[in-house]
Amino acid sequence: MLVLSGSSGRIEEERCRLLAREGMAALSIRWFGGSGQPPGICEVPLETFESAIGVLRAGGARRIGVLGTSKGAEAALHLSVLLPGVDAVVALSPTSVTWANVGPGRDGQARPYRSSWTWRGRPLPFVPLDDSWAPAPGRPEGGPVAVLGWYEQSRRTYADRVDAAGIPVERSGAELVLVAGGDDEMWPSLRSAEELAARRRAAGLPVRVVSGPDAGHRPRLPGEGPAPASTQFLYGGSTAADAALGAAAWPHMLDALRGTRAPAEGA
Repeated sequence: MLVLSGSSGRIEEERCRLLAREGMAALSIRWFGGSGQPPGICEVPLETFESAIGVLRAGGARRIGVLGTSKGAEAALHLSVLLPGVDAVVALSPTSVTWANVGPGRDGQARPYRSSWTWRGRPLPFVPLDDSWAPAPGRPEGGPVAVLGWYEQSRRTYADRVDAAGIPVERSGAELVLVAGGDDEMWPSLRSAEELAARRRAAGLPVRVVSGPDAGHRPRLPGEGPAPASTQFLYGGSTAADAALGAAAWPHMLDALRGTRAPAEGA
């Protein structure tokens, strides 16, 4: 089991321990900001994760799953399309499109916008961010910001790029579990989960969507403590709603990762 964080870049030790208690070998890696890596999520080679999956295979793993959150979910979904042998993907707070970079690339520059990912040396099509966006007036000066509106406005501004940037999950052979909160204030994860599910269903493929109307961007799995407060971003949800969404998703996640779920579509 490969476990990927979002734009925090942290090593998901706690989440790996939870999975290990369920009898799974779990590996979390640094995939940007480390030695020889882009300092931001900018043209990150997806081969970075291919190598990590190779480590799991070398350790005797018979079934490969990828659990990703936010930008890590974006990567996980791409891996399920690009890599044969990814058996299951759990995408927490996913996106249905590839977005522009978050932070600088190897050249130290964050602008002009570039793709978050490359594959075999080529950038994936992406949706840029519209820098004309500004937070809603009336928020406390210097306080945390909800950037959901930025992503929504960018989709409208660059509507002509959305289709090309769509993550083609209809070409994925993995079992997909999509987990999203309706009160996500970071980006439109529930809308994205529904779009991804529609792609799967149109192709006659199974998908499981687990949602919670009051949960935010950071669902918490059983055994995890509350997500830490942020001085930079508003993530939406609440401690109770985020934990409830994680608890609802947990059995479906384990079934997909173990390969024990009945082959039926869920919603």
